[in-house]
Amino acid sequence: MYQINLNNPCKAYFIGIGGISMSGFAELLHKNGFDVCGSDIKESKITKRLSSSGIHIVYGQNASNITDDIDFIVYTAAIHPDNPEYATAKELGIPMMERAEMVGQVMKNYANAIAVSGTHGKTTTTSMLSHIYLAAHKDPTISVGGILDVINGNIRIGHSDDFITEACEYTNSFLKFHPTAGIILNIDADHLDFFKDINDIRCSFLKFAKLIPEDGVLIINRDIENLSYITDNVKCSIITFGINDDKGYSAAGISFDENGCGSFELVKYGQNTGRRITLKVIGYHNIANALAAAALADYYKIPFEAIAGGLFAYGGTERRFQVKGSFNGVTVVDDYAHHPAEIKATLDAALKYPHKHLWCIFQPHTYSRTRALLPEFANALSLAENVILADIYAARETDPGDISSRTLQLELEKAGKKAYYFPSFEEIEEFLSAHCASGDLVITMGAGDIVNIGEDLINRHA
Repeated sequence: MYQINLNNPCKAYFIGIGGISMSGFAELLHKNGFDVCGSDIKESKITKRLSSSGIHIVYGQNASNITDDIDFIVYTAAIHPDNPEYATAKELGIPMMERAEMVGQVMKNYANAIAVSGTHGKTTTTSMLSHIYLAAHKDPTISVGGILDVINGNIRIGHSDDFITEACEYTNSFLKFHPTAGIILNIDADHLDFFKDINDIRCSFLKFAKLIPEDGVLIINRDIENLSYITDNVKCSIITFGINDDKGYSAAGISFDENGCGSFELVKYGQNTGRRITLKVIGYHNIANALAAAALADYYKIPFEAIAGGLFAYGGTERRFQVKGSFNGVTVVDDYAHHPAEIKATLDAALKYPHKHLWCIFQPHTYSRTRALLPEFANALSLAENVILADIYAARETDPGDISSRTLQLELEKAGKKAYYFPSFEEIEEFLSAHCASGDLVITMGAGDIVNIGEDLINRHA
């Protein structure tokens, strides 16, 4: 297997360079002196930014793009062997690695490689940790699965031994990582187009935890079901967290301000430190995320002032309860939630946010997830006063013909919740324009392109 050495720059080619993670690591290698180039299907904000930094990008994936002076190739999981660039690279014998393998190889170059995993909350917790490390002047290298304002993007190149990254379980990607410290925020049923069931998912997280060396540490949520299945089978140190965890890191004296942002006193191993942490993000779920970040930072002996200061400085990540603007006095928020647990956490938090009436505009993400978790989706969405459904965002899947947003609409109505469905964004926008009143809160929700609805409404009424 080809080994990436940051001290020995060479020529790297990225197939699918415009992806959020691929682009970040392309930029990381470029800033470390590598000759980086790549391809994507079409131009985007991300590829424009990469081009402006000096990375050569071609649009369209053709065999002629692959030349024998390339030292190694990185490709995304979406690239198949019949891809012309992939096939040509194989013919030429150029070393190739999937994106997750590349991330794991980069991690080997850092003494403190921190991987943040969990079904939900990875981007937020990685961002919180990033703010803490920056507040402590630790000069970390950071890879985050969203756009983080403090680093003006999704990657930061530091000059220390500290590396912070997300670790996604889908297709067992995180099993290619090399963490010296890890966080497991939660374990829920998701990605059931890949995993067989929740037990298969638990097994994957156990394998991830086992990657951490004996002298490393695992920060894990005490509320995870059957926690001992993981904690009893790893050799590294274990630190737990949870809002009511009396044996690890927890929160006391929780309060919320007028915008739903949390504040709490940090409790460590059952002892209240008397030190208060104030957040600028909403909901109980973000208190839990903050506890995970604080526990890891404290393990590395980062001063409390930097922990509290970093957490207070974190104002959110793009598409995580992001206030986009307003139209006719209606506040528009966008959120990436696409799993029932995420939807419930976001709507619970939204109920504490100022509003007269709450409108949730939900775009289900993938047919397999919608089918597998249909009752759970209906239960979570029922928290919203008004629910509007858009068509399922197919992502990597093709329409099987037996599941749709109408199916979810019927499930909601069966549970006694009125829900609306419209087949086009234009119809949803017209409905909202006609029915929303000043003081209402509209949340566009999902991992697809549902964000366009709120942005269109804001621009149309500007």
